[in-house]
Amino acid sequence: MSAVLSSQATAGASQSVLPELDYWLIGAAVALLGFGAIMVASASLHVGDRMGNPFFHLTRHGIAMGLGLVGALVISQIPTKLWEQSGTALYFMGLVLLLLVLIPGVGREANGAIRWIPIGSFNLQSSEFMKLFLVVYIAGYLVRRQLEVAHSIWGFVKPMLLLLVAAALIMLQPDFGTTAVLLATALGMLFLGGVALWQFALLLLSAGVALAGLVIWSPYRLQRVTGFLDPWADVNNSGYQLAQALIAFGRGEWFGVGLGNGIQKQFYLPEAHTDFLMAVIGEEFGLLGTLSVIALFSLIVWRAFRIGAAAEAIERRFSAYVAYGFGLWIGMQAFINIGVNVGLLPTKGLTLPLMSYGGNSIIVACIVIGMLARIDYETRRDAPAHKLEQVKWAHA
Repeated sequence: MSAVLSSQATAGASQSVLPELDYWLIGAAVALLGFGAIMVASASLHVGDRMGNPFFHLTRHGIAMGLGLVGALVISQIPTKLWEQSGTALYFMGLVLLLLVLIPGVGREANGAIRWIPIGSFNLQSSEFMKLFLVVYIAGYLVRRQLEVAHSIWGFVKPMLLLLVAAALIMLQPDFGTTAVLLATALGMLFLGGVALWQFALLLLSAGVALAGLVIWSPYRLQRVTGFLDPWADVNNSGYQLAQALIAFGRGEWFGVGLGNGIQKQFYLPEAHTDFLMAVIGEEFGLLGTLSVIALFSLIVWRAFRIGAAAEAIERRFSAYVAYGFGLWIGMQAFINIGVNVGLLPTKGLTLPLMSYGGNSIIVACIVIGMLARIDYETRRDAPAHKLEQVKWAHA
């Protein structure tokens, strides 16, 4: 991110008027990364101790954070024009990675799912990178096919067909949560791209029916839904995780029991350092800590949309759609993870972006922040004099 931090080669007019960096975005991301590392340590030390190394998960989490920051620095040096030109290639590269996962002997299975490709000591989760590639591809498509998207059914059906191919491959892993995030992000981007309202409503209805069908026809997903509706009806089986998470939030009350003093993570709550990290935060930092995390995610989503609005103000539509897509993605995934933790949504295997233990999730989330920083930098650098007031408003 050195190009962003130094703000070299900025246009003279915009340099004197606009700040050099979106400190709100960077500050919120750093705060979530730092707090996430603390909570991963708190939630995983006892698990690592049973493995002979209390810091096992924290060490791996730290390595992922380091790789993510390096990735953010590298990606922030790449002009958005190159992303736009590479969108289609990135999409098909993502499909290849999704196919490789399903090849016997290549993909690695864990907890009944095949989602990882072992590369030495690192396990590549192709679906995480597919989310990144898909946002870039759809943003480019919306720019190339602007009129077709707005005035033709075929204009919005084509990207949805490609999306369904990716979604089908992800469902074969299976990974229902990631599929839902992909569909929601793509639909949101198409709506912002100008799809006719009736077409969008029809598409939304079709997606809803398809997702409902996947739940009804899959016994274990249906069990998750029924367990979510009344976790106490089968508290020792389908409702176990949610019930323990709710107990954690209840113990935390207003200000929590204190860092490291949580009980649920030690004896009762499975996957406390990954999918249910928010429950640990709720127990140890209470309602205040929970709302603080929600506020930081809201700030990131808000800044992503502000950065998109600024890019759109100077007619950089690709950059705008990428920023909007990232805002939708981060916001949607955080909403689903937190919703699962507090009992608003059925249990899904989705991490909390920038916070949960999971190398691929951390790396991709850092890259997203780096890409947003690059878009922000280029917008500030290239804003013409007559557009400065609009760009200033977007960065207010």
